[in-house]
Amino acid sequence: MFDREEDVLDRVIDQLRRPVEMDPTLDAAVMSRVAAGEDRLGRLAAVWDWVSRPRDIAVSPLAGLGLAAVLVGIVVWLAGRSPQIAAPAAGPSTVQFVVVAPGAASVSLVGDFNDWDGGATPMQATRNGALWSVTVPLTPGRYRYAFLVNGSRWLADPAAPRVQDDFDAPSSVVTVGG
Repeated sequence: MFDREEDVLDRVIDQLRRPVEMDPTLDAAVMSRVAAGEDRLGRLAAVWDWVSRPRDIAVSPLAGLGLAAVLVGIVVWLAGRSPQIAAPAAGPSTVQFVVVAPGAASVSLVGDFNDWDGGATPMQATRNGALWSVTVPLTPGRYRYAFLVNGSRWLADPAAPRVQDDFDAPSSVVTVGG
């Protein structure tokens, strides 16, 4: 059994020792591609060398000033065209509160921002006394509020979400700054 395996092995070795015939054009094609690659790398290295080599440049003072003016003009023009991102305002925003209360003698705005004081933020009547409004500066946050009509009647804002409090008084909520 071992003799037969040695015979197969000898035949494989003989086969591997035979010279392989190659197409002569294949060798020429491979060598031309190698030469072209070296040529491209040589050109790239030459360009890189030219670009990265320091040079002395002589410029007249007048040409230097002109070049500096052009560069400043480009920077100013680009700065004017770039989008400006403003930081969010942390200060108060003005919020206008409006309510329709026909026949009311007085209307006040009460809420978290004025300790629910009926005299702190009186509203002004407009349009024949039916529409009442006031503008209040508020810092970002969430506030509960209501309208106090004629000093005794609490009214939630019909144009805002209603919230329920512990005293069952009608009130609304406003969110400022987000």
